[in-house]
Amino acid sequence: MPADMNDYFKKKKPTGNNNQGGGNNMTNPFNSMQNGMPTWIIIIGAIIFALIVFKPYAIINSGEVGIKVTTGKFQKEPLMPGLHFFIPVLQKIVPVNTRIRLITYSNDVSSELGEKYKGFEGGLRRNGAIPVLDKRGLTVNIDLAVQYRLRSESAPATIAKWGSSWEEKIINSKVREVVRDVVGQYTAEQLPEMRNDIASAVQTKVREKIDALPNKPVILSSVELRNIVLPPKIKEKIEEVQAAKQDVTIAEQEKEKAKQQAQ
Repeated sequence: MPADMNDYFKKKKPTGNNNQGGGNNMTNPFNSMQNGMPTWIIIIGAIIFALIVFKPYAIINSGEVGIKVTTGKFQKEPLMPGLHFFIPVLQKIVPVNTRIRLITYSNDVSSELGEKYKGFEGGLRRNGAIPVLDKRGLTVNIDLAVQYRLRSESAPATIAKWGSSWEEKIINSKVREVVRDVVGQYTAEQLPEMRNDIASAVQTKVREKIDALPNKPVILSSVELRNIVLPPKIKEKIEEVQAAKQDVTIAEQEKEKAKQQAQ
């Protein structure tokens, strides 16, 4: 009996080992699935989570350029329209509008800008009329409309140097300076008749001053002289002079007509 039992267990032992081996072989595929699939899912999920939470990308639209800033330092080359990535915390992308902008100078807030000034996607700014002292020290108000846009190629250098208030420092300051220099050469009475010359001089000098700046930060489209608002007394005086001239002209015409009829 013991011999038979030994033979029995000897025969059963290999069978048990084979079953265990088979069991291990059967569980390995499941183990690989359990260990492999969740790993890839976790990685993909982590990437999606990071994209949603940290948003390490920026979309630059048409009519804009992007400025990449790395730890406070501006990248020299602007980013063109499209999708751009950056490293959160260390970097950021600042979109800058490069469409045509319009700035007006007028005290008449109810005045219409006209069809050609509507729909400016680049932005519209309204300032008060520019007060100027004429040659005799009388105050004259000048209404202007200025069209311009930020130069794309030099946008990073412009924003780095002038900051977000570049319009105030480049456009507004230069326009006011030129208008006061040009208009201040004339008396208030001369301004209406010299209007075309003044408009041409203002546009030319503003363009020269802006183009003389390093990196040519702005492209100037136009400077339009819209109105010259004279002091009430000067305006009345000019109207009286014009009325007197008209009376003289009419009197001369009537005199000439009577002379012809007498002949």
